[in-house]
Amino acid sequence: MRKVDKGAGPQSLMQWKRHHQNSTYKDLPSVERQDIRSSCLEEQFYLCAYCCQSITGKNNDCMNEHVVARSIAPDRSLDFSNIVASCTTPRQCDAAHKSQPFALTPLMNECETEFKFKLSGRVEGLTDRAVETIKVLNLGDTEQNNRSLIEKRKQLSQSILWTNGINPEDGIDDDELIDRVIAEIECPTDGKLEAFSPVVVNILRGWLAT
Repeated sequence: MRKVDKGAGPQSLMQWKRHHQNSTYKDLPSVERQDIRSSCLEEQFYLCAYCCQSITGKNNDCMNEHVVARSIAPDRSLDFSNIVASCTTPRQCDAAHKSQPFALTPLMNECETEFKFKLSGRVEGLTDRAVETIKVLNLGDTEQNNRSLIEKRKQLSQSILWTNGINPEDGIDDDELIDRVIAEIECPTDGKLEAFSPVVVNILRGWLAT
């Protein structure tokens, strides 16, 4: 995951809420829903808040996702700070979450340190809450659980490393070079980050720690 820094939200949502104070998300018109999605996409640099694959906001490839489910916190259904853009991939992220609670979210700084991504494409939870979150969102701890995501993450992550002059099989022990590559990967281009770039940053930071 990559920490999502939430803003105030779109003006259209704030205006609508002022005039509909007793309403909930299900009452929200499509225009305001789309404005929420657009704002989330910009905040997230067009990456799914959970798996970090690319999302565009087109062809139904993403949706507004309530981090704390509406059934758990109905009073937060119009709280922009509780909404992120999630991919619509079957059996993972929003589709896997449904109304389950989970303790480690992309709204927390620790989401960048309590998961360990591997060159194999798999992810490991370093804390109990990280393990729980991987299970709830089906983020690919084993091939049996989500082989498709693991393979996609492996291929695209290794592609980013190759593009930056790093052989994934050999690794690299030059901390200064690793820092430069991380800075390059973390810099958006035209407001977008490359798919799974936070995964590669996580891997590289792991190399720095060894």
